[in-house]
Amino acid sequence: MKEVILVRHGKSSWDYQDTSDRDRPLSQRGIKDARMVSEYLQQTIEVPDLIYSSAANRALHTAMIFMRGLNVDPKTVKVTEELYSFSAESVMDFIRNLSEDNDRVMIFGHNPGFTSISNIFGNKPIDNLPTSGVVQMTFEVSSWKQINKGLTEIIVFPKLLY
Repeated sequence: MKEVILVRHGKSSWDYQDTSDRDRPLSQRGIKDARMVSEYLQQTIEVPDLIYSSAANRALHTAMIFMRGLNVDPKTVKVTEELYSFSAESVMDFIRNLSEDNDRVMIFGHNPGFTSISNIFGNKPIDNLPTSGVVQMTFEVSSWKQINKGLTEIIVFPKLLY
C-alpha cells in the first residue's frame, strides 16, 4: 500500500512587495495555522517515511513547522525544485517516480496543482485545498508508478480546527 499526504503551504505574507514569489515568507496566520494543523495531525496520522518540499520559502517553512509538530527527524525532509510547480501533472509525475523504498510520503507544495491532485487521486472531491490544508490518500498498489484512484482518508483545513 502507498500513502500520500499533500500539504498546501501556509498563508504567505504580502508585506514584502519587492520579494519574489519563491522567496515570500509565511504570515503570522500562516505560522499559527501550520502549527495548529501539525499538532492535530500528530494525534491522527502515522509519521511519514519521507517529507518532500517545494523549494519556495513558504512551503519549506511550513514543512519545518510540520516536521517539529510531528516529531519527525530533520533528515527525512528533502527539498526539491520539482515541487515548485503549480501544475498537477508535474507533481503527479513526481509522485509516480518516487523511490519504492518509501510507502508513506508527505509533500508540501502549491495550488492549483494540489487541489487538482486531491480530486484526481482521491475519492472525496474538494473545491479548494486552502493554505495549511491537508489531504491524505491511500492506494492499494505496490508501486508508485501504479498510483491512480485511491481513498481519501483525511481532509483537514485550519478553519475546521478553530
